[in-house]
Amino acid sequence: MDIIQSVRWSDDGSGVRIIDQRLLPERLVECELRGLDDVVNAIGNLAVRGAPAIGIAGAMGLVTLLAPNAADDRDTVIARAREVAAIIRTTRPTAVNLPWALDRLLDRAARTDGDGAAIIAAMRAEASAILEEDRAMCRRIGENGATLLHDGARVLTHCNAGALATGGIGTALAPIYVAAERGQNVEVFVDESRPLLQGSRLTAWELQRAGIPVTVLTDGMAASLMREQRIDLCIVGADRIAANGDVANKIGTYNLAIAARYHDVPLVVAAPSSTFDPATATGREIVIEQRAADEVIRWGTRQTAPPGVCVYNPAFDVTPAELVSAIVTDHGVCRPPYRFT
Repeated sequence: MDIIQSVRWSDDGSGVRIIDQRLLPERLVECELRGLDDVVNAIGNLAVRGAPAIGIAGAMGLVTLLAPNAADDRDTVIARAREVAAIIRTTRPTAVNLPWALDRLLDRAARTDGDGAAIIAAMRAEASAILEEDRAMCRRIGENGATLLHDGARVLTHCNAGALATGGIGTALAPIYVAAERGQNVEVFVDESRPLLQGSRLTAWELQRAGIPVTVLTDGMAASLMREQRIDLCIVGADRIAANGDVANKIGTYNLAIAARYHDVPLVVAAPSSTFDPATATGREIVIEQRAADEVIRWGTRQTAPPGVCVYNPAFDVTPAELVSAIVTDHGVCRPPYRFT
């Protein structure tokens, strides 16, 4: 299988190399992030997206932006790191992985002795560790989640929680990749995932590239497929999981969960341990990012709604824990009742 790598260090190690996901599926283009605007815009404008991937990109970007400070003293570098991290942190408020990764680098800096160069070297090592750990976590999620798939399984997924969204083989797609590696036949149905079509643009492209049978449908068609008994399991990713098991994920996940419960189809969430937020008691406390109206009323240069119309465009919704059949993590498969502390 040809599984893509979405984020990594540039070849010379001086920048962050990403796939510009805004251009898929028409073009596969890699670009390098070297300045603050590069990092902030890439994360904010969804050139790099998916909770684990933006955490990795944010961490690597922070290290890259500190390179000019290598000759400074320890205190100056740490102060600059905190300043830059605070800016990067604001780009996507819902996914917990971004602040988690930035805080991890800042903590490593605070615990490191030596001059500015030593601090930056330690933060680089930490960012690289986050990437490698994410790859390993994705693999473990895949192995744990593959136990839920039988040969010939028909799986429905929403948005993109594959290799494009992580440093490894994905979260929601990881069990599918592992099952395919083991010789199992798995058929995947993909919601378009409006308004930015991450399902049809990214997941379908990624799965097709890997040789996995995939069918694209609009978000409003999922319940009809379930009624026809053509879906065995729904698997989605997560941007933040509260202590009680409430799940924030791409807008439309809640709709899918309601339909799945009505039709007695299990809905499974796949996520790495970094996505769990024990400090957030329930989903009601999760800040939901509101995005620009143009994402809804335009597609490319084409106007798809009347000018000046009011627009509601949250990037995520929250699925209550009682609608989640299981949560697959790198540590195993969790069943309700959920309590993550």
